[in-house]
Formats: sequence, structure tokens, C-alpha cells
Amino acid sequence: MRVLVVEDDALLGDAVQVGLRQAGFVPDWITDGIGAEHALATSEYGAVVLDIGLPRRSGLEVLARMRADGNRLPVLILTARDTVDDRIAGLDAGADDYLVKPFAMGELAARLRALVRRAEGRSQPAVVVGAITLDPAAHTVTLDGAPVELSAKEFALLQVFMQNAGRVLSRAQLEEQLYGWDDDTGSNTIEVFIHHLRRKFGRDLIRTVRGVGYQLPRPGA
Repeated sequence: MRVLVVEDDALLGDAVQVGLRQAGFVPDWITDGIGAEHALATSEYGAVVLDIGLPRRSGLEVLARMRADGNRLPVLILTARDTVDDRIAGLDAGADDYLVKPFAMGELAARLRALVRRAEGRSQPAVVVGAITLDPAAHTVTLDGAPVELSAKEFALLQVFMQNAGRVLSRAQLEEQLYGWDDDTGSNTIEVFIHHLRRKFGRDLIRTVRGVGYQLPRPGA
């Protein structure tokens, strides 16, 4: 899942970016509020990690504008401001969660997964479609209860399909979720990963909708 990280501290921003990537996320890192608004307007994200004390435009201003524009993207505020009044201000501005620095990287990743689950209307950590069960926290996939080994990108692509089961997704939409700004994408990379998934789960796992994109059908569809 692609995540926007907005943090002006260079060391912390880099550490968060690395930690989230290791946890299976695809992070883009921005260091100021106006840059964050531009990123949100031009790219698709599953969640935002937002500092409050940002240059050019504060995190609370960015958040307030998001909510005023009807953007319901899950937002986790990550800040050193730890008073009750600060937490109240952040949550009342529209944040979905609030984590105070210093923090454990594992907790940040777990809180992001929980926010995404709530946004998708799921209470269970695992995503289940037919005989396939995918657990983002444990980074495991099973088919009829048997484990299936996937590369990091194969796992991420399958997760996108399962979280959007029944929807037809274009190649561009899949690339938006699978790659950050610093990733190099080949002209047929998505097709290669889809081929790998079909080989491991069966050729009917993902349908090609000619001229439109790809679909992981819901069971019985």
C-alpha cells in the first residue's frame, strides 16, 4: 500500500520511510505542508502519516483542508506535541489516530494497518477472498490453508487486488499503489507480476478486461 509520509526532520523522515518499506508499505516522503497538498492532489494513497510542525503550511492546516475538500483518507498524526490539548486539537481537526514521538516503528506500522482496516470496514486483520487468505501484519498468504511464497511486489499486488475484489483496475491504478516516486518501473512489470500470481494461484485468479485493466473476481462472480 502506498503511504504519504510528511515529516520535516531529515533523520526521522528517512527512518520512517525505511521502516514502512520494510513493513510492506510503499512510502513517499515530503518535508513541507504545501508539498504534501500537491502530492495528495496528484497521487493515490492508502493513508497519510502527518507531522504537525511543518514549514510552509502546518500539518493541522493540511488536515483541515483535506477534510474540507471531502478527502476521507486515513490520517495518523506523528508529532512530539504530547499534551492532552494537542491530541484533542489533532483529533478534532480530523485525524484518525495520534502517535507521539519517540515511538516504535512496529507500532506505527500496526496503527496504519488498523486505520486502513477501519477505512475498508474490516475488523479482522486478514483479507479473505475465496480460498485465499492474506495477512498484511504477518506478511503471509495461504491458499486453502497452505502457505504460498510470494515476493514483496507479488504480495503487494495481490493485496491491492484482494482489497478491491470485483473492481476492474487499470494498469495505471495498479502502478499507483505498487510504486513510489523512487521506484523504477519497467514497461511490462505489472503484467509480469500478474503472470506470476496466475502461475501460483491458477490462471483464473485475475481476469484481463481488454482495453480496461484487470480484475480479481469475487467468489461466485
